[in-house]
Amino acid sequence: MGQEAFYNSIASYYEYIFPLSNQQVGFVQSEFDSLEEFFFLDVGCSTGQLANRLCQLGALGIGIDLNSSMIERARESHQAADLSFKVMDMMNINSNFTPGYFDALICFGNTLVHLDSVTQIRNFFQQSFQLLKPGGKLLFQILNYQYILGNKIEELPLIDNQYVRFERSYELPTPNQPKVNFKTKLFVKSENLVFENSAPLIPVQKNELEKLLLLAGFPKLHFYGGFDKKPCGDHLPLVVVAEV
Repeated sequence: MGQEAFYNSIASYYEYIFPLSNQQVGFVQSEFDSLEEFFFLDVGCSTGQLANRLCQLGALGIGIDLNSSMIERARESHQAADLSFKVMDMMNINSNFTPGYFDALICFGNTLVHLDSVTQIRNFFQQSFQLLKPGGKLLFQILNYQYILGNKIEELPLIDNQYVRFERSYELPTPNQPKVNFKTKLFVKSENLVFENSAPLIPVQKNELEKLLLLAGFPKLHFYGGFDKKPCGDHLPLVVVAEV
């Protein structure tokens, strides 16, 4: 199953797999004095849960995702004031918004490593820097690939609840294949459906991210081991704040 077809298939079940994270909401709040009149772009917003909650708290936002089914679901489910959703490629944000437009760009959910190359990651960082106001911040979260590769982790935590069972595994890079092959299997319990998929991911690590962000112009960087801001180390999440 191709990537677009897979995400089209799971859009209706996405919030059973990844419900709104209060830790994510709290993390964004902790990085800014107030969300009143705070303007953000949620990149890879999926079904729009986080964007909707931030707007309920007073922010103004735009959520973008490459998948039209995710955006359709977001528009149907989340209609907070001062919030809109658009189908958009994250590599084209500069051509859709003017420089200095946002207080924050948010990119959670390991979205970044789905890009095709490290060059594209650097390009996204450069575009983000240009779109942020002075003092604005890029907030993003991926998995900690230094920890994953160093410990040869091939299984991610199982997601299992009354609605779905979501299995996730990694085929680790080899000398001939530098990307991680991310394999998933989603069981929808009430409908007895199964969706399987695989996707190549760039296992970009902290040191390389730091270099790319500095090259893009960000002078202030903070790396955390989760949305609770514990120190970066032997943890699966890697959460980054890059400030203009």
